[in-house]
This record gives sequence, C-alpha cells and structure tokens, in this order.
Amino acid sequence: MMTVEQDVYTRVTHKIIADLEKGNLTWVKPWKAKDFGGYVALPLRSEGTPYQGINVLSLWGTAVDKVYTRPVWMTFKKAKELGGQVEKGEKGTLVVYANTFEKSEVNEKGEETTSTIPFLKGYSVFNVEQISGLPEKFYETPARLEDTRATMEAVEQFVANTKAVIRHGGNKAFYTPSHDFIQMPPSQSFRDMASYYATLAHELTHWTNHPSRLNRQFGEKRFGNDAHAMEELVAEIGAAFLCAVLGITPETREDHAAYIQSWITVLKKDTKAIFTAASHAQRAVDYLRGLS
Repeated sequence: MMTVEQDVYTRVTHKIIADLEKGNLTWVKPWKAKDFGGYVALPLRSEGTPYQGINVLSLWGTAVDKVYTRPVWMTFKKAKELGGQVEKGEKGTLVVYANTFEKSEVNEKGEETTSTIPFLKGYSVFNVEQISGLPEKFYETPARLEDTRATMEAVEQFVANTKAVIRHGGNKAFYTPSHDFIQMPPSQSFRDMASYYATLAHELTHWTNHPSRLNRQFGEKRFGNDAHAMEELVAEIGAAFLCAVLGITPETREDHAAYIQSWITVLKKDTKAIFTAASHAQRAVDYLRGLS
C-alpha cells in the first residue's frame, strides 16, 4: 500500500511527466500561455510570502491549466478566516510541506540517542479566483511586466553583484567549471537584452555548482549516468525561478528537445527526482539573491 509521502511524490511527478511527454516544460508554460495575462510571478501565500521549490512548479502548472492570472493561493481554512468561501465544486492544488522531527531511541548499549527524521506531507490550496468574498485586494489584476530600461538596469546590477566571470564570444552559452567562468555570445546576437539575461540565468545557476559555492552532489548510486541530466534540470528550473524574480521571460534553449527524454527517464525511475531538482534550484536562486 502506498504511503502518504509516496502518494505525494507520485502525484506531482506524474503531472510533470505528462507535461514533458507533450513537449511542455512545466517551469516555462506560464510564459507561453496565451491567456495567462502576460504576468508571471512566483506563487504567493495570502500574506504575500512566496512558495518555494516544487510548490512553485505545481502551482504554476495549475494556474496555466485553469487560466488563473492572480498569483495568490490559500487553504480552505485561511479563506474562511479572511471572510471568503471556496466556490462549490472547486478542487484544490496539491502543495507539500517538508520538515524534520527528533526521535529518541535507546541503542544496544542502553544509551539514549536522538536522530533527525525528515517527513513530507501534502495539503490543498486554492487560487483566489476559486474563492468568493475575500477582501478586494486579493482580486486586483497585477500590472503587466515590461522589459523596461529600469528593469534591465536592475537585472544588470543583480548579475554584477554575483561577481561571476563572464566572457563574450562565439555562438554558444556555457559554464566551464574547471576554469570557473561563463561564456556568452555577444549581447547583440540575442533578440533583446531580456533574452540575453534569461540565457545567462541558466548559466548562473550552473555557476552556483562550483565546489567553492553550493557544490551539488547527485550521488553515483542514486542517479549514476543521469547526474548530468539532473544538473541540466536544476539549471532549467533555477533559471525559470530567477526570471520570475527578475521580471523577465525565460529563453527557450535549443537543447530542450534533446534533454526532455532524459528528464522523463529520470523522473520515471525516481519519483523524488523532480523534488530534488526543484530544491537544488531554489537553493541556487537563494544563493544568487544573497549576493545582492
């Protein structure tokens, strides 16, 4: 019988696999949805704090499927506390809560030991468009983001604050761990500066993996030959998270198609893989934001 944790992992993973099998990237879909309102932000709790990691992917996916243009989500209980009512027949979206608890045991020598046990639980949240009667502020339509000069200057400063070594030339974007630098084509070869910085966001996520920074380890035993695909998945998701933070649109990479099948393979073998990738992506974005 499947445990609650296994069910959570399975449900989220199957949804993302279904998207990938259609050629859709869950983490890019919001920007491509014609009816999404031209506004993409990290999903927010009722008090305004953003969701993180795998929950961002889950909520983005539902928002696109259901055409929810407002980024705020809350539980049935929270909606009621705020004077709202979830509309009859509306279904919630699964999000997860991960934490640890301490467990005390007595070992063979009669000594009391304490171990830290991780746990995961799932619960449902509803978009404000599924709820009536909330305070008016929850129904305000977010302003459309534009690639203004002010936005680009803020992004440029964000990148400068990382102090990453960025070289320009050629026609490919990549990160070289052995020499710790990012190679980018000249900015003039991109459609616009937003496209340039969106591509750079992917490489900056890779840059966080240097041994002197986050030094991500996927483990030979767990992922083996799929470790490279996992790192690309982290960079993909991290770039999407970062683009949402910076207010720019992710750039579709030419190598997406080549990686989709490898990602499907990884996710089918390990239902926790997408959770691992999203968690590492979140850490990468948090690290980059911490440099500002």
